Amino acid sequence: MRFCVLGSGSKGNSTYISSGDTAILIDAGFSGVETARRLALIGVDISSLSAILITHEHGDHVRGVSVLSRRHDLTVFANKATLSKAGKTLDRLFSFQEFSTGKPFQIKDLEIRPFSISHDAADPVGFVVNNGKSSFGYCTDTGMVSRLVKHRLTGLNGLVLESNHDPDMLKTGPYPLELQQRVSSKTGHLANSDAACFLADILHDELEHVVLAHISETNNLPEIVRNTVTSVLNGHGENFYFVGEARNSSTCISLARQDRPGGLINLYPR
Repeated sequence: MRFCVLGSGSKGNSTYISSGDTAILIDAGFSGVETARRLALIGVDISSLSAILITHEHGDHVRGVSVLSRRHDLTVFANKATLSKAGKTLDRLFSFQEFSTGKPFQIKDLEIRPFSISHDAADPVGFVVNNGKSSFGYCTDTGMVSRLVKHRLTGLNGLVLESNHDPDMLKTGPYPLELQQRVSSKTGHLANSDAACFLADILHDELEHVVLAHISETNNLPEIVRNTVTSVLNGHGENFYFVGEARNSSTCISLARQDRPGGLINLYPR
């Protein structure tokens, strides 16, 4: 299985996953042209895609879905509440398949399991993707880590996890109080420390790569993310390394960017 975060943040989110002859996107928050450009940067032809999975209806996750679906004959998978709340944004699709949150379904070589997360959307979900050999989890836009989230994201080989904001930067930044409260609430976004503590709970030798995503450009900095994660994981005695450092562990951590795709990551069965 391979995956790549094409971009992540408040201006757009999309992640590519492939296995064998199956290739999908989780979310499509960029324009059709921009999505194709970012795929090309990692050597992927957009015509190879099979489907788009939708986590929730917010614009930074669905902005490009309809045009991509029509232009490239892609089936869109979402739950009923998300489709209904999205309204006209998702009313012109090539093909639509409804899934039920919590119930697994199949897209060719991939088993997809959607699970509930905590965000201010109609029925937001994360996903676990499995090809029978490797497993991958995707969880952004959640204000808290529930028992269910921990259960679903334990024992995976790859993971995209939100590390959205630094509480001090959020408190002293330009956001009005109401928006600060939304971001930091249980239906908002994960703070760096919350993401780091959760990662410390689930880190294991078979977890090959973690991408920390949805990093706020206003209320966070890459160096703060790295410092927070390093401090927490070191405090728990965990072994890991960041991309660009000398490899001293089986688990690599990288940070997603808003402006460009990350690396194309291969997950190898062990």
